[in-house]
Amino acid sequence: MRPLPLLLALGHMGLLWWLSSQPATGMGLPHPWDKGAHFLAYLFLGLLLRLGLGRFLPAFLLAALYGAVEEWRQGFVPGRERDPWDLLADALGAWVGARLGGRWEAPEAFRP
Repeated sequence: MRPLPLLLALGHMGLLWWLSSQPATGMGLPHPWDKGAHFLAYLFLGLLLRLGLGRFLPAFLLAALYGAVEEWRQGFVPGRERDPWDLLADALGAWVGARLGGRWEAPEAFRP
């Protein structure tokens, strides 16, 4: 485990929590750009978690689960709604980010 990427991941999770807590004002990104924003936000989270945890599956599952919790919680924020397409964009972004994070790791055969 690497502490710096994990701390950055926690900070990013806090930012996502804060952003999704803001009531909708009608000034959000139009469709389909909002899905791209979800994808990139969770790609970054998956990447940081992979770099911090060192393994794909826990990083992907944690990022995707966080996306699911955030999507559910948004249903309670005034002017926001739960969107299964946002959840799909979150999960795909988490998957790609967790995969990309493995590019900076040494192959298992070369690990101490």
